[in-house]
Amino acid sequence: MKATTATRLVAMGFCAALVAGGGMARAGDPALVPADLQQRAQSIFGVLPKDAASESNPITAPKLELGRMLYYDTRLSINQELSCNTCHVLSKYGVDNEPTSPGHEGKRGNRNSPTVYNAAFHVAQFWDGRAPDVEEQAKGPVLNPVEMGMPDAAYVVRVLKTVPGYRPLFEAAFPGEADPITYDHVAMAIGAFERRLVTPSRFDEYLAGNASALTLSEQRGLATFIETGCPACHLGATVGGQMYQKLGLVKPYPTEDVGRAAVTKNDADKFFFKVPSLRNVEKTGPYFHDGRVTTLDQAVALMAQHQLGKNLTDAQVKSIATFLRSLTGLLPIDYIREPKLPPSSPDTPKPATKG
Repeated sequence: MKATTATRLVAMGFCAALVAGGGMARAGDPALVPADLQQRAQSIFGVLPKDAASESNPITAPKLELGRMLYYDTRLSINQELSCNTCHVLSKYGVDNEPTSPGHEGKRGNRNSPTVYNAAFHVAQFWDGRAPDVEEQAKGPVLNPVEMGMPDAAYVVRVLKTVPGYRPLFEAAFPGEADPITYDHVAMAIGAFERRLVTPSRFDEYLAGNASALTLSEQRGLATFIETGCPACHLGATVGGQMYQKLGLVKPYPTEDVGRAAVTKNDADKFFFKVPSLRNVEKTGPYFHDGRVTTLDQAVALMAQHQLGKNLTDAQVKSIATFLRSLTGLLPIDYIREPKLPPSSPDTPKPATKG
């Protein structure tokens, strides 16, 4: 919570500076591009690293190879039909574009599946922040009874140990281990793979100093985005993902989901959710934790109302949405290419059937 508190203070400081500062386009006037826009953007968003390095889980080539395979392996689900890639489709910007995702019995969860791209940079994982990092997050869906439905970690390990081709891959990824095939190592391999799911865009070229990387309309949209106050929450290199915020901060949002309070058991955290990253937001709808908002323009307008108490004009909404589309990055096609998985053996458990 220390990092979250610090981020909130930074956001509060930004809001104060925005009110006091001059030179910005007047609210409601997306026709202007402030002379110091690029400098302001650089101070708000910073630089997107090439990967989300971790001291506790160093990225290695063998770990990446194993993690990529496990990410695509449907044998990590009880019916052997679901993988991480089922709900977080790498070729579709890390989402399935569903309001909520169906699990092994067709039942749907109660929250939208967020993108895995750039997620390793976030303050925590899941909408409610119940996992501190992508390694811990990777353990959740596999054992979730609604999602992939595996009964326990021991069963997952049993399945993997019956696939002969996995043994040398785990040994290479975790050298010197007497028993390298463990559930923790499954999560570490997947986590390492996800730590390189990074999608720089033209916006990063702009932040690096190339003003022509964004069109004039996109620069106007960036100015409107800043002037409206959006970076109070959507700040940092991932344009979000760095703090928790109350959904309906100014105007209540219609939801029964208490968000982070379900994790902390603290009423003060009711309706707080992790602020999503806006990178690739053009591609990752439907929006919000409940997936009920279908268009980017609608999401922009509603956030302004519920979080900032502002009713934006159609021109302002379209201007901000124009800027947000510049956050769509190039997918790392070679890196996410679906691998050939090691075959099962006669000892590998058969898929469980429904009912």
